[in-house]
Amino acid sequence: MTVRVQEADFDVGAELARLTDGNRRIGGLAVFVGLVREMHVREGYHRDRIDALTLEHYPGMTETALQEIEAEANRRWPLEATLIVHRYGRMEPGERIVLVAVGSPHREAAFEACEFLVDWLKTKAPFWKLEDTPKGEQWVGAHEGDDAAAARWEKK
Repeated sequence: MTVRVQEADFDVGAELARLTDGNRRIGGLAVFVGLVREMHVREGYHRDRIDALTLEHYPGMTETALQEIEAEANRRWPLEATLIVHRYGRMEPGERIVLVAVGSPHREAAFEACEFLVDWLKTKAPFWKLEDTPKGEQWVGAHEGDDAAAARWEKK
């Protein structure tokens, strides 16, 4: 189980190889790689070109929050391996922002846990996003769609 918050880019293949190395109990690996979009999406429509995205965070607090999210996934599903690598700093369109990988003996658990982690990262991870657009810089808030996606994972 690994959580890293870093400024540097990451190599997806190398990360997955390290995650699964020697673990023969993994029968399915679900992976999500988030990229910086060139266009900001508002109300379902592409608007406002993005020249760069800057992610800010509080070291220590961010890692703790990500570890808590990861621990919750491990409580809910039978997982053999989890990895969250989240970048911060300035990134341009096409650059990788986040890698979430989940290994489980069964594909269903891997898929569900990966989706859970991504949904919760979007709403519960303490990152602040600043978009650099031709109109200037603007802070990006939470979106209703992200909140709705995360809400379905709330325990009854």
